[in-house]
Amino acid sequence: MHNQDIFDVTIIGGGPAGMYAAFYAGMREMKVKLIEGKDQLGGFLHTYSDKTIWDVGGLPPMKCAKLIDWLVQQAGTFEPNLVLGQSVDALTRQDDGVIGLHTLTGEVHYTRSVIVAIGRGIAEVQKLELDSAHHYERSNLHYTVQNLNYFAGKKVLISGGGNSAVDWALELADLADRVSVVHRQDAFRAMEHNVKQMKSRVKVFTPFKIDRLYGNGERINQVAISNLETGEDIDLEVDEIIISHGYSSQASNLARCGLVMEEGMIAMNQLGETNVPGIFTAGDCAIREGKVRLIAGAFNDAIVAVNSAKTYIEPTAAGMAYVSSHNELFKEKNRDLEKSDSLNGKMK
Repeated sequence: MHNQDIFDVTIIGGGPAGMYAAFYAGMREMKVKLIEGKDQLGGFLHTYSDKTIWDVGGLPPMKCAKLIDWLVQQAGTFEPNLVLGQSVDALTRQDDGVIGLHTLTGEVHYTRSVIVAIGRGIAEVQKLELDSAHHYERSNLHYTVQNLNYFAGKKVLISGGGNSAVDWALELADLADRVSVVHRQDAFRAMEHNVKQMKSRVKVFTPFKIDRLYGNGERINQVAISNLETGEDIDLEVDEIIISHGYSSQASNLARCGLVMEEGMIAMNQLGETNVPGIFTAGDCAIREGKVRLIAGAFNDAIVAVNSAKTYIEPTAAGMAYVSSHNELFKEKNRDLEKSDSLNGKMK
């Protein structure tokens, strides 16, 4: 038996999909809980907090850290119950249909519906596969970039062929003394425009891989790269190395609690429904035909999942919320904004 509060929807995961789901579920007047395994919201966005984001509709280019701040603020609009530092490990269903979410800390959270938005799950960086690599991880071998200015005036080598590698190359092109990019294939898995820009601004080596690291035991000062087709070796002087080989994701235990998986992700239909009644999904952890793997796509997934959760627990409910410009819930909030704007105008 459960004696705790029962929520209409519990969202598992505090990345873009989870945060927007919390906001939109508030618009649908649902009682919302959000559970995040880390001690802060933002999810995978924190791995590139210093990168500039261009492709969120209606927003100017901004650092990812700023986007996180805005998403967190929006997620709190309707004051959802926020639980940090707990990872959902299993689920059970009561006789009355209420779902119990069991966490690794021993807590149980009760809810009428669930939206799984765990992103990439427990993401582990793909490290450089050289025996000597780990010796330099505390000095000048990096797997993420937290401060662009750290690389100013330095000779930087980037290894990788995805969006992150290309984006870092562009961010550092005018800041570093020299930027070189090494990729095992001729084709890059990144936006075509950005790849074109990168090739015009930095030295690109394809199809090459890092073969050997040379250093003094503390820092790498030279790297040998080899051509995978010809065997040609080239030595490059370096000050800093950035490895951007992507991440491997371990599906959480929740994803194995009867949910159908495809390619390591949770299978969903066009309505965000999984194969388990009452459990919906959104964001990077989900897969379906036509899935859009952008932050903007995560927002759309969240809306669809919330609408499905709403009609699951309340079959007579409307299929979607009124838009914010017509939603009665925002009348008082709009008045508060107008008062604040008026006060700020007087203070100026």
